[in-house]
Amino acid sequence: MSDSAIISTSSSRSAALSIFLAGVKAADPYLAVKRGLSSDGQNITIQLKLDDASQTRTGYWSKIQVIAIGKAACAMSKAAQEIIPTELLSLPILAVTNYENVTEVAQTKVMGAGHPLPDQNGYLAAEFIAEQLRTAKKDELVLVLVSGGGSALIPYPVDGITLEEKIATTNLLLASGATINQINCVRKHLSQLKGGGFSHLAAPADLHAFILSDVLGDDLSSIASGPTVPDPTTYSDAIAIFYTYGIWDQLPRNVQMHLEQGRIGYKPETPKADNRLFKHCTQTLIGSNSISVKAALNAAAQLGYPTQLYDNHLCGEAKAVAETWVLAAKQLVNNGISQTLALVAGGETTVSINGSGRGGRNQEMALAFAVAAKQHDLSGNWTFLSGGTDGRDGPTDAAGGIVDQDSLSRMILANLDPIALLNNNDSYTALQGSQDLLITGATGTNVADLQVLLLHPTQPHKL
Repeated sequence: MSDSAIISTSSSRSAALSIFLAGVKAADPYLAVKRGLSSDGQNITIQLKLDDASQTRTGYWSKIQVIAIGKAACAMSKAAQEIIPTELLSLPILAVTNYENVTEVAQTKVMGAGHPLPDQNGYLAAEFIAEQLRTAKKDELVLVLVSGGGSALIPYPVDGITLEEKIATTNLLLASGATINQINCVRKHLSQLKGGGFSHLAAPADLHAFILSDVLGDDLSSIASGPTVPDPTTYSDAIAIFYTYGIWDQLPRNVQMHLEQGRIGYKPETPKADNRLFKHCTQTLIGSNSISVKAALNAAAQLGYPTQLYDNHLCGEAKAVAETWVLAAKQLVNNGISQTLALVAGGETTVSINGSGRGGRNQEMALAFAVAAKQHDLSGNWTFLSGGTDGRDGPTDAAGGIVDQDSLSRMILANLDPIALLNNNDSYTALQGSQDLLITGATGTNVADLQVLLLHPTQPHKL
């Protein structure tokens, strides 16, 4: 943006979109694997930290198994396949992803599976992965490519629990309001693959995981239920979750029995940090919400905007979060800003469903921001964008919404009542009417959500 450019609504919206897409690009799983993995023939070099070239793991492995799980499995396996010499690959590469992201990848067996609820195809894929892991030998490398959604995609219940019983348990937890970390704690204690299960089955082979985080705070034991890392949770923790939500008595009896037997030591615990099998296991975090937030801030600065980090762990009810942000923006404007200011946030809000409309947390936040801006008389020109980095917000074709000071007027001109639609959780209809839906298509990555707010002075100024 040139110094002489006058800020207009259209250019402001374009800038907000560019900033958002820079954050999405920073989480591109294909490019991230390419940055983290290299080969000069027989030697493979793994970057343990993408921002520190001195931290590497180099080895000569006789064979390399590649297993990818999650929404970005196809993109990640494609990158690995292009880097690792064919003679070193144990073929086929295995990739398990949700049905929407299934694409053909050379030398790869791509398997589609159910998400967020596991299904029979996921069970068959998990069984195939387990068989492959058990064949790994000393002096071989198992390269695991992990991204969001991996937990639900590969259900492999412990002996004595059926897939149907595990699905029923997952349904109970989802309906109870349990957090994703609580759900993953239970999953890890009902699965042969999660909670360090990959590392257990692959021993004595070496193992490395490239991990794309969809979990705020980047707890590696929570991402896809931590298949390659130690599990700090216990059977007692899992049981306590069901009592917390009052659903213990609704559990299938086989699940109750397994958890109770684990609590008293009749079943082995998930492997902990002091387990020797992790001596040969390493991980690289290749993408996360925090990395994408940083990239979005950098993009805003490159466009010439003064920048502020609003929140790098945005959470809570979407409508309440939006109103709080409007009040913060109003205070900034009232204090006086002489040029456009870019505020960036990342996180994952929630929505309480009280109506019958459709939308997602990002669309609801965008609509709620526009409504709150009107109610609290946020002056000046502004643009607010909230989007999911995976390109899909709720059960819709939109990634989120991008609104401005004229959005409510456009809704009213379209004979829509924005407040009524917000109360009915029908943000999609409202934003569609005002032409404010953020449509990106599937991005092939998933690192939670990003928000961008561009605040302009009341009178347009030059940057």
